[in-house]
Amino acid sequence: MSNLLILGAGGHGKVVADTALMTGRWEKIGFLDDREDLREVLGFPVLGKLNSFQRFLGQYPEAFVAIGNNRLRLKWIRVLQESGFQIPVLIHPHSSVSRHSTIADGTVVMAGAVVNACTTIERGCIVNTCSSIDHDCYVEEGVHVSPGSHVGGTVHIGRCTWLCIHSSVANNLKIGRFSTVAAGAVVIRNIPDNVMVAGVPATIKKQLGDDWHE
Repeated sequence: MSNLLILGAGGHGKVVADTALMTGRWEKIGFLDDREDLREVLGFPVLGKLNSFQRFLGQYPEAFVAIGNNRLRLKWIRVLQESGFQIPVLIHPHSSVSRHSTIADGTVVMAGAVVNACTTIERGCIVNTCSSIDHDCYVEEGVHVSPGSHVGGTVHIGRCTWLCIHSSVANNLKIGRFSTVAAGAVVIRNIPDNVMVAGVPATIKKQLGDDWHE
């Protein structure tokens, strides 16, 4: 058993820590967070600020980034890997993940989520509580599939796109990079890069600039 350092001690960090505990792979967990008022979360210590990570490499050889901002999450994963940390995959034991799927470093699959056969999920994604991704999908790095969202078969989701809570994507579609699918939206046609879509069926509501952060 090893120790796990988690960057980010907010609500998402709590669920990440709980998922890690449920796997039984780590005997000790520590957090890093930039808020001054935090001393512990779920009984685990907040050891310092995010930029103090290098001090803990010897004690915590594995680290996980629990930051909701998609682009920032990918940035920190890259920084940690370049500094020598191992970045695990976290899969809640009460999820259903096909052994014929592929899930990359820094991705978390939360309780109740389903990932079906021949789906590839790249680095640093969040497959959140009770969401589902069906067969033959390709999910690029930094994507967040929010709680209760559902993705049909043979869907391609672009880098750092955010599917908000209870959104749905029909089969055989392509969702662009850096886009947002609003809460409750139903996507039935391809979505380009850098847009926010909403409604049933989902339509483009606004353009998102290159500096957009989820």
